[in-house]
Amino acid sequence: QVQLVESGGGLVQPGGSLRLSCAASGFTFSRFTMRWYRQAPGQERKLIAGMLNHVQVYADSVKGRFTISRDNIKNMLYLQMHSLKDEDTAVYYCNALYGPLAYWGQGTQVTVSS
Repeated sequence: QVQLVESGGGLVQPGGSLRLSCAASGFTFSRFTMRWYRQAPGQERKLIAGMLNHVQVYADSVKGRFTISRDNIKNMLYLQMHSLKDEDTAVYYCNALYGPLAYWGQGTQVTVSS
């Protein structure tokens, strides 16, 4: 059974940091491109970071502030977020992609507010 379980979300003040985690199971994690998406209220879900092997890509909105990483032994995906802004408030989703296969987690809420 495929599972992606995000954790680490919460309430943080502007300028703060959070680290999101995504625990993967039920598929060959190392073969998949792993990505983080986010969806703010009233907006579409947007890709913000992706990683396959050692190649990382970022949306302009998070570049220089967020870092994606993965542990192919532990089957874990991470998103380290620094210098958080109000506009980073969203539900953050973990995504696994391999050819036609795409899996999603349930999401974790990140709220940036003073």
